[in-house]
Amino acid sequence: MSEKTNKAAGASVKAKPAADTDDIEAVKSLNAAYEKMTDQLGRVIVGQKQVIEQVLVAMFCRGHALLVGVPGLAKTLLISTISEVLHLSFKRIQFTPDLMPSDITGTDVLEEDHTTGKRVFRFVHGPLFANMVLADEINRTPPKTQAALLEAMQEHNVTVGEETFSLPEPFFVLATQNPIEQEGTYPLPEAQLDRFMFNIIVDYPSPAEELAIMKRVTGTYTADLTPELTGEDILRLQAIVRRVPAGEHVFTYARDLARASRPGTNEAPDFVNELVNWGAGPRAGIYMMLAAKARAILHGRYHATTEDVREMALPVLRHRVITTFNAEAAGITSDEVVLRLLSEIRPPVEEGLDGLTSSLGSGSYGGRVDD
Repeated sequence: MSEKTNKAAGASVKAKPAADTDDIEAVKSLNAAYEKMTDQLGRVIVGQKQVIEQVLVAMFCRGHALLVGVPGLAKTLLISTISEVLHLSFKRIQFTPDLMPSDITGTDVLEEDHTTGKRVFRFVHGPLFANMVLADEINRTPPKTQAALLEAMQEHNVTVGEETFSLPEPFFVLATQNPIEQEGTYPLPEAQLDRFMFNIIVDYPSPAEELAIMKRVTGTYTADLTPELTGEDILRLQAIVRRVPAGEHVFTYARDLARASRPGTNEAPDFVNELVNWGAGPRAGIYMMLAAKARAILHGRYHATTEDVREMALPVLRHRVITTFNAEAAGITSDEVVLRLLSEIRPPVEEGLDGLTSSLGSGSYGGRVDD
């Protein structure tokens, strides 16, 4: 066979790009790791599978999450266990009314060299310098300290005086709020709530789960956990999430949900104009798409679907849809508004998905959601 014929034969078979193959293998390994992680977390946390999935989705999207639930639902234990399974450093900050910004970011300390007698300032790192930070009862601390935390969430660095210190990567903040005791608290403004990718509701366990919790906690059971992913793995998977393909109809559906939540617009249904004071901003559509992509690869799929958007819409939208006074008086929550939106806003007609699997690894996204 001639060299010319060899070239022609080779041209008819296109080799899969190396980056493409690597990304697909990474998706397979992440799906396997996700199954192992949920199994290991189940050894410590009984139930709460949806909460675990939403926390992991936020982490792989480089987002932060707000966990809302009454005391005693193992929110702290859940987050510390996830950090152990992911082999990440973990710090817990108990927010109180007297907590100052320097208490969480760190501060300069004056030290004296006993040999030379020279005095120098040394920066002492605060608890924010960890991969996973649990901001316990974030609404207990004044706005000044809340702003210092939210600035670190946005910029991934801390500025003290004239120096800027980078926070370790990956960096996640998981903040908790107690919904039943609001006296003496400093509720987060809507603009700061919007910085959180998810608002995750941690609900009571089922009767069977509560019985299992009682038996496990009052016995001698101890869980043996094995780290499944490292910080470097998570950073690589965060980049892969951005490259997961999705059809045009999936983007359109996320856009339609966000726009339908805004009263006074042509896209808003009548019940939104009646019950909603402020709707979700553009960040909601971005987060829904990122969450859909992350959920898809966690479940071992190579492209995001409208079903992924539907599953992630509630934690993305519930703290971005602000109900009116009349809705609050009638006991109608933002959750009910979002669920009604999901029932009335139907996904566009699904377009062809040919080629989406092979496009994984070929796209790129250079920006950040915060930009």
